[in-house]
Amino acid sequence: KSSVQTIGEEQIQNPYTELLVLKGHQDIVRFLVQIDDCRFASAGDDGIIFLWNAQTGEKLFELHGHTHKITAIAPFSSSDALEEKNHLILTASADRTVIVWDCSSGRQVQKVSCFHSTVKCLTVLQRLDVWLSGGSDLCVWNRKLDLLCKTSHLTDAGINALLELPKNCVAAAVGKELIIFRLITSNDGSEGWNVLEVKRLVDHQDNILSLVSVNDFTFVTGSHVGELIVWDALDWTKQASECNFWDSSVHPDVQPEIKLSQSPNETSVQHLTSDEECVFAAVGKGIYVYNLQMKRVIACQRTAHDSSVLHIEKLPNRQLISCSEDGSVRIWELREKQQLPAEPVPTGFFNMWGFGRANKQANQAAKKMQENTPTYFLELVGDLIGHSSAVQV
Repeated sequence: KSSVQTIGEEQIQNPYTELLVLKGHQDIVRFLVQIDDCRFASAGDDGIIFLWNAQTGEKLFELHGHTHKITAIAPFSSSDALEEKNHLILTASADRTVIVWDCSSGRQVQKVSCFHSTVKCLTVLQRLDVWLSGGSDLCVWNRKLDLLCKTSHLTDAGINALLELPKNCVAAAVGKELIIFRLITSNDGSEGWNVLEVKRLVDHQDNILSLVSVNDFTFVTGSHVGELIVWDALDWTKQASECNFWDSSVHPDVQPEIKLSQSPNETSVQHLTSDEECVFAAVGKGIYVYNLQMKRVIACQRTAHDSSVLHIEKLPNRQLISCSEDGSVRIWELREKQQLPAEPVPTGFFNMWGFGRANKQANQAAKKMQENTPTYFLELVGDLIGHSSAVQV
């Protein structure tokens, strides 16, 4: 049991108990997707996709078709009101194929094998009834798996994440660059599309690992060296940034650690999730709550787990759930501190070059404002001890 956090034997506030253990996979499970109210799919490094009944734990189908590990998965439901709702799932693999599966029959509908490299991400644009695959190229497909258009070869590293934006745009993370693409209808009157690169954002200093949409106006990206950038989703300008999650001066209630160097996985933003008010970031072993209006970190648990936090999700009632390489799953509650500290907390909101004299006044104004704002902390309220090794998702 970790000495990092303890909550005692009784978990009064933890309503989550282990109901079922679903066994079938022979290797790491990396993906879970909901199909409908009672079914979900799991996939991972064994290349097999399982469809499960979430209420009974019954294994509905075992989908074999890939020869290497699964690299991306996305549910794709038909939007035609006339036909009965048809649930499909798309899966991509390191075998350089994408397969469409029918969730009702468990059958392979179609397979695409024309990729020059591994497809690392899949995104369905439900409104346009198309889906995108990202690898060394960005490809746009229709429901029948016709290739509508594609970009020219981007880089060997390729696209590792995609995010849908307003106005038929998508953001693609390619190394440390964020490329904005727009889908436009073909001029020839057919149902085809063209994909155009409209902007490259080069504000990150290292590879972008995570992207999250906050609402129709805002999205957020996180990088390997701990930078978090808030973007305008309509004109793609930078709204705010945070790049010192690991700096103990930002969180004076924490004892500073003496370190000669910071290893990248201690500062990398592994995962982001959001509500309208805050972005929740899994950074190294910690969890950070970044308030979008205040443009600063309002609460953190610097050592939430013994190893890297791989995934976090928002729960109701101001709660978060996190899972880690250390095999633990933990529930946290965001609470307001009753008393204000004697000294104002530094803002923790520096831009990339914002340590100069010009920012002194802004920082003082921010400090003053902060004296009147409530402070928060993350309290551990539940510990789910069930897994025997790293929990991916």
